[in-house]
Amino acid sequence: MKRLGLVPLILFALVSPTAGAQVPRPAGQSSAEPGPVTARLTQELVAQYGEGQSARIQRGLQQTRTFWRAADGDERTFEAFVRAQFAGDAKALDALFQRLEFVLESHFGHAHEIGRDFRWHTDLDLGPMLPIDELLSGYDAGAHFIEDAFTSKLAFVVLLNFPLSSLEERLQGGETWTRRQWAEARLVDLFAKRIPAEVNQAFAEASGQAERYIASYNIWMHHLVDAKGQRLFEPKKRLLSHWNLRDELKSRYAQGPAGLVHQRTIQKVMERIVTQTIPAAVIDNPLVDWNPLTNEVKAASVQDSDRPIPAGFKPSAAPEPDTRYKVLLDCFLAARQADPFSPTAPTHIARSFDEGRQLPEVRVKQMLETACGSPLVKQVAQVIERRLGRKLEPFDIWFNGFRPGAGLDEAKLDALLKAKYPTPAAYKADMPNLLRGLGFSPERSAWLASRIEVDPARGSGHAMGAQRRADNAHLRTRVGRDGMDYKGFNIAVHEMGHNVEQTFSLVNVDHWLLNGVPNTAFTEALAFVFQAQDLKLLGQPLPDQKALAEKALNDFWMTYEIAGVGLVDTAVWHWMYDHPAATPTQLKEAVLAISKEVWNRYYAPVLGQKDCVLLGIYSHMIHSFLYLPDYSIGHMIAFQIEHEIDKTGKLGETFERMATQGRLTPDLWMKKATGRPVGPEALLEATTKALATLR
Repeated sequence: MKRLGLVPLILFALVSPTAGAQVPRPAGQSSAEPGPVTARLTQELVAQYGEGQSARIQRGLQQTRTFWRAADGDERTFEAFVRAQFAGDAKALDALFQRLEFVLESHFGHAHEIGRDFRWHTDLDLGPMLPIDELLSGYDAGAHFIEDAFTSKLAFVVLLNFPLSSLEERLQGGETWTRRQWAEARLVDLFAKRIPAEVNQAFAEASGQAERYIASYNIWMHHLVDAKGQRLFEPKKRLLSHWNLRDELKSRYAQGPAGLVHQRTIQKVMERIVTQTIPAAVIDNPLVDWNPLTNEVKAASVQDSDRPIPAGFKPSAAPEPDTRYKVLLDCFLAARQADPFSPTAPTHIARSFDEGRQLPEVRVKQMLETACGSPLVKQVAQVIERRLGRKLEPFDIWFNGFRPGAGLDEAKLDALLKAKYPTPAAYKADMPNLLRGLGFSPERSAWLASRIEVDPARGSGHAMGAQRRADNAHLRTRVGRDGMDYKGFNIAVHEMGHNVEQTFSLVNVDHWLLNGVPNTAFTEALAFVFQAQDLKLLGQPLPDQKALAEKALNDFWMTYEIAGVGLVDTAVWHWMYDHPAATPTQLKEAVLAISKEVWNRYYAPVLGQKDCVLLGIYSHMIHSFLYLPDYSIGHMIAFQIEHEIDKTGKLGETFERMATQGRLTPDLWMKKATGRPVGPEALLEATTKALATLR
């Protein structure tokens, strides 16, 4: 998962492209109304700079008036500001643009680095945290930037000289825009809303709280027992929810029927987490034994950590007190504070889809429902049933038997990788070789490796790009005391894909203001391209036609799984907006009902159980502010991108060409990358062909 820096996260979530060029004034905002002063200024500026500047002058004055408050100054102040700051010819406008791009890179880049340092000990596994670390992780060095920019009138300089554009305008005319026009659009996006610093700070604090909650949500698997007290998992296995639990479940397919008891147990653990019937005492606690089926908790009869078991210790079986949903509710309430200051996208849902993704919610929902409801689902499910030799169960939503190398012995891979990468530094040292193995030239591989730092993650791992071209990206990966296992390697390769994209799309893009990709689904897609190559990097044979067909089915099945999760995430946010005074318990009941409803519609007919709540297990739902739809779109985009890379046969060159396009609209980016707009059609076509090949 890509981790946006604290400042960019807030800006892209709350201060993104407007949904309309004519921006209404937020409620409660006072302003000097347009009138004789504006008319006089328009006439004066047109006379000074020519009729050719008339439309630009009128638009700039209207935009400035929209955000100008009484506290910003009276009419005389407004007039003086406009006369002093309007860049009336191409030369002056070029100089202004270049100056702004320079200082904004400096500000956002250094604020990002400060935020990274303040979160250093909460993000990284560097030993016990201090009480102050929680406070530090909630600090945002850029929280006041937007309000400061308006107070200092920097924002008004941008609004006066550069045009706000709507998503509709970008979709209709963006193909004919120059790179400079796109960069100007991204510049003015920064000031399309005037959100108070305290709102951004509340957002940062809620985000930090959620991150800490999820990063510590581990289950000690050796302490899961059955009715006879038998231990089901290996000693010292500590798995983070949901990522590691899911990946452990996937790994057990290699064991065949012998792995069923482990998979069913993990499913029960996940259900306990979602329903909040999990005993609070078993969360990240090696001092207790737990039977997930009966929910019985006892003092551990074996020691699995350095922490001693106190004499006479009798743990409670009391459930977690709906903490999961309290954290989610706090995130919602923090995001909702921006609504009054976002008149063109007055909910976080609208900001997430129309602004963050630049794809309308109705279109995204249609893509997800197309994947979930495709008749191909039952056909692929029949193939899975034949391979497993049994009826499908709910956890088979994570079936990975199509994945190349799915039958490999993961224990052997663990041993290989632990010896190869005993520390994050060892992975860093081998990164040039890994990048060459992916298809980058020796020179490009060395350059990329020099731009990516590798840190020990406290959680499952994430990628944190830079925001300043002189800074480096950071790959955070989880490495156990005995080295990196296969799950860690798989995640590290994925995060390395993020870092390579982040590096190309920052350092090599022609305008800093265009750095990045259209939305997070694209960076996920580009990371999936890397992740799909992980077995190749371990020296496994290249895929034949059958293996390529199975990969298409794997991509389809993963999209089917995560599309439902995205639908649940979206529906939960709608429910929270409809019930803003809800309690955590009421929110929990709503999430359970929504999860069951989506499951019963798209999954129960295939996986054979009604009212399952597994779609609610994803940790992203709790801490990532409506992020989950990006994964489904990411799979679709990844398939389109991988198809293009396969067609060219040049992963390195093609990846770089795509990643340096910058932050265009999704369809325009994809058309330039592959010749087709974003959508599930290519994946569905490939799935149909793959089924025929396997028959």
